[in-house]
Amino acid sequence: MASRKAKKKEGAALRAQRASSNVFSNFEQTQIQEFKEAFTLMDQNRDGFIDKEDLKDIYASLGKTNVKEEELDAMLREASGPINFTMFLNMFGEKLSGTDAEETILNAFKMLDSDGKGSINKDYIRRLLVSQADKMTAEEVDQMFQFSTIDAAGNLDYKALSYVLTHGEAEEGW
Repeated sequence: MASRKAKKKEGAALRAQRASSNVFSNFEQTQIQEFKEAFTLMDQNRDGFIDKEDLKDIYASLGKTNVKEEELDAMLREASGPINFTMFLNMFGEKLSGTDAEETILNAFKMLDSDGKGSINKDYIRRLLVSQADKMTAEEVDQMFQFSTIDAAGNLDYKALSYVLTHGEAEEGW
């Protein structure tokens, strides 16, 4: 049992390592130190990861012992992988920078995709972005298009773009 648990932690460590280490450049050194202290307080079993047992222990230390499993699972699902310190910083970085969840961005694009094709004509999206609400400049739209998958007909794959906007890089196969 111990070796299976060790292999599970090893695999979790590899997945957590894939989280962007650029997140450190988003914070000042004093902020990183404060986040490290918070992480250490939450990592009750000192294994380098915040897991369900750690969350239960934190709640218990605050006097709340009747936390539902579903609530704990929902908290853990907010991370895209195991919660090591880098992932912890990524999660705070996303919250502090105001990045919308991938589903929110997808739903916004879907409102513009009346055919449900998963793509929107790039000229149409350009017109909207430079003329509506929080207007973008032509340069900002061009920059967005650099990270977009656009087919020969000029249609932008908004699912792939939503992924890039929230995860920072294209998923394999796009």
